[in-house]
Amino acid sequence: MSTGAAPDVVTLGETMAVFRSFGPLRMGGDLRLSVAGAESNVAVGLTRLGHRARWIGRVGDDELGTLVLRSLRAESVDTTGARRDPEAPTGLLLSEPRIADLTRIQYYRTGSAGSRLGPEDVAPALLDGARILHVSGITCALGPRPLAAVRAAVRAAHAAGMLVSLDVNHRPRLWSSTEAAAVLRPLAREADLVIASDDELALAAAPRARTVADRVRSLLSGGRTREVAVKLGGDGAELHTAEGRDHTPARRVAVRDTVGAGDAFTAGLLSGVLDGLGTRERLERANTVGAFAVGSEGDWQGLPERRELALLDREDGATLR
Repeated sequence: MSTGAAPDVVTLGETMAVFRSFGPLRMGGDLRLSVAGAESNVAVGLTRLGHRARWIGRVGDDELGTLVLRSLRAESVDTTGARRDPEAPTGLLLSEPRIADLTRIQYYRTGSAGSRLGPEDVAPALLDGARILHVSGITCALGPRPLAAVRAAVRAAHAAGMLVSLDVNHRPRLWSSTEAAAVLRPLAREADLVIASDDELALAAAPRARTVADRVRSLLSGGRTREVAVKLGGDGAELHTAEGRDHTPARRVAVRDTVGAGDAFTAGLLSGVLDGLGTRERLERANTVGAFAVGSEGDWQGLPERRELALLDREDGATLR
C-alpha cells in the first residue's frame, strides 16, 4: 500500500507473528496472536506520532503473512516495499511472561521469509524522498542476505543524502558478541546516529575503548557518526554529540511489559529529529514514548499518538472524563 506521499522514514527487517501467553507455556492455556518486529515497531511508533513510515521486508504467502501486512497497514505503515515469499513461511515467536516483569522469548524464524530478505528487495526508489533510513543489528544477524540488504540500503541512503540511524539491538540468541562486533563496528561508522544500551556500546565502538565515555568518543571520532544515544533503562538516557552530553531521567510508570521499549524509545527519538527538536527535547520525547511502551502490554499496541504525549504529566491514577 502506498500513501501517495514520500515517507519520512524507511526501515527494513523481519516482522513475525507473535503468540503471547498469559502464563507458563508448559502449563498450556490461552495465547493471543499479534505481530511484532523491531523495525516495524519503530515504524508504528512513528506513524502514531504523525510521521510517514515505510517498512521493507518479506512475509510468507500464508495467513500469518496476511496478518502482518494487514496489521501494519491498519497502523498507516506504508508496505510498498513488502514482498510475499511463496517459498518460505512467515516467522513466529512465542512470548512468555515468566516472573514479574521478566519475559522469555522463543523464536521460530530459521528458513522464514523474513530471513530471505536480500539486497534486491531494497530498490533505491523505495527510499526516494525519505529523510531517514533506520536499520538494526537484528536484521544483520539473520544471515548473509539480510546483512547484504542492510548494506545496500545504507549505500542507497548515503547516495540520497539521507540520515542513517542504527540501533545496535543485540540478540545473543541470533549471534555471539564477537560475530556482532565484527559486523556492527564498520556499520556504525556508516551511521549518522547510533543507538545502543550502555552494555551494547562495546559491539559498535572501537575494541580498545573500555568505558562508556571512551566508547562514545570512539564512535564520534571516526566515520559519519554525529550522535550517540545511550539507553540507561530506569536511569533514563543520554545523547552525546561533539558539543557535549545531554541526560534526561526516565519517566516513572508502573511497569507492565518491557518488550518493545527500546523500539519505542527509537521511534520517539527519530520523531524528535524529524520535528527539528534540540537534543534534550528529543531525549524527553524518546523517554516518554518508551514509558508508554513499558506501561502497557504488547510490543507496540500501547504506543501513544502525538496528542497523548502529555498524558504522563497528569497525576497518578488520573481519569480522563
